[in-house]
Amino acid sequence: MTPDEFVNEFKELRDSIQKEYFSSNCEISRLKKLEDSGLNSEQIALVKSIVGDALTDSLYTVLLGLEGCASISKYQETYKLFNESGEELTGEIESVAWEQFHG
Repeated sequence: MTPDEFVNEFKELRDSIQKEYFSSNCEISRLKKLEDSGLNSEQIALVKSIVGDALTDSLYTVLLGLEGCASISKYQETYKLFNESGEELTGEIESVAWEQFHG
């Protein structure tokens, strides 16, 4: 796995969670709960956007936290991640994460 592939896993996780939360036929769907609360489609779209922003911010921060570029909660430390071949993934995650999440 390369740094690009590693970061892409987080991006795909974000996209999957957001899609499934707002799909009526998924186990983790929250759509019925929102509809039952009386939200209309415009309001649900706003909630979906906010959830997407929260997932982006959270996952992006975790990725940057692994590089020591941001804190994960209270502590800011640098971690080293290696793939199964022993190649280090950290060191490039920050730039790749920016591209995939904000570029």
